[in-house]
Amino acid sequence: MHQLTLAEIARGLADKKFSSEELTKTLLARIALLDPQLNSFISLTEDLALQQAKAADARRANGESGALLGAPIAHKDLFCTQGIRTSCGSKMLDNFKAPYDATVVAKLAAAGAVTLGKTNMDEFAMGSANESSYYGAVKNPWNLEHVPGGSSGGSAAAVAARLLPAATATDTGGSIRQPAAFTNLTGLKPTYGRVSRWGMIAYASSLDQGGPLARTAEDCAILLQGMAGFDPQDSTSIDEPVPDYSAGLNGSLQGLRIGVPKEYFSAGLDPRIAELIHNSVKELEKLGAVVKEISLPNMQHAIPAYYVIAPAEASSNLSRFDGVRFGHRCADPKNLEDLYKRSRGEGFGPEVQRRIMVGAYALSAGYYDAYYLKAQKIRRLVKNDFMAAFNEVDIILGPTTPNPAWKLGAKSSDPVAAYLEDVYTITANLAGLPGLSMPAGFVDGLPVGVQLLAPYFQEGRLLNVAHQYQLNTDWHTRTPTGF
Repeated sequence: MHQLTLAEIARGLADKKFSSEELTKTLLARIALLDPQLNSFISLTEDLALQQAKAADARRANGESGALLGAPIAHKDLFCTQGIRTSCGSKMLDNFKAPYDATVVAKLAAAGAVTLGKTNMDEFAMGSANESSYYGAVKNPWNLEHVPGGSSGGSAAAVAARLLPAATATDTGGSIRQPAAFTNLTGLKPTYGRVSRWGMIAYASSLDQGGPLARTAEDCAILLQGMAGFDPQDSTSIDEPVPDYSAGLNGSLQGLRIGVPKEYFSAGLDPRIAELIHNSVKELEKLGAVVKEISLPNMQHAIPAYYVIAPAEASSNLSRFDGVRFGHRCADPKNLEDLYKRSRGEGFGPEVQRRIMVGAYALSAGYYDAYYLKAQKIRRLVKNDFMAAFNEVDIILGPTTPNPAWKLGAKSSDPVAAYLEDVYTITANLAGLPGLSMPAGFVDGLPVGVQLLAPYFQEGRLLNVAHQYQLNTDWHTRTPTGF
């Protein structure tokens, strides 16, 4: 049963081939057996999962149906779950049990999804390798000596290792798409505002967006259907109708205009990945798509702009973790200043401290105009480039990452090298656009992803293209040895 996709599980449950309770028990046993190799989970919720599975079976027995009813999933550990530890991968929140459910958690629970647990992640979603977690690094099931990508590496590793069919994740600068590429999955970052951020612990509020990680575009369509929608509790949520993503998967690609930015194929891109991307383009051309070269001239400025804006917002968001109200509190503080300093110094890891310092500096009185304001102007230029490009093409295609997954610890002493791995993904976050990564082949036995970007609220178009591509290729069906 562990090899079934979300869509196949939905059909199996509907046809009474197995029950949700049987499936849940099978996957929980598999997690107990295999996850010690991966470290992909922070918390398991066996009791809740079995309770939800039994309830889903009862709902089906009463005539209810639904693609997610009885389907097992997991949540990245920054989605608040009532009464369950929500740690954000940090010592700061190691003892925090959320008093409420995030909107995404509540919506999926209402649809009948079964929560198996909370997945490991880079601390406060800050990282590209899932090595900054207080609970230890996550390992890539394709090669246990390599990183799975970050910050949603726990969700990615668990789905890739067939511990469960799909999981929620978040993307601030590529944290859904990059792990998807590194672990041979399909991952979708929706348009900013498409999925509620209420109850999702913030890293950078103008960039964060929740989305699905799964093996296929079809599964991502099912999970996104349950996650998307307007939420009056989230001031950044957009009141836009949610289409039937599954119904749009089978549209023809005849005449689809695909733009390939010339800036993507620079010296920083592994030539073997470039070849796989060109092969993907040829596959889509066979399906009727028309390909043309385009330009995104301000892409070169995106990384420096992002690494001013994101840390600035992080320094503001993380100021609430002060040892006073909730989270880690130092022992025997001498006074209020000592309480703040030691609680934050002990609770936050090195990468989080680094980004808080960078952000506080960029927002300081003498440097706000020079750094933060200038970065926001670059952000506008990046968005304008995309708007001009989408006047000419329907989607933009390119590599998800410049290199395959690196070895654990290889970039630990050089954070800038890790930051540069986000070069193709962060522009979508700066502009608020939807982006998808899908499997496109292998380099040295490690998966490679191709990235698709579309205009605002065109997630359906991305899923349609990815699904048609996956009907004609088999990269997404490959399973890591031993799993």
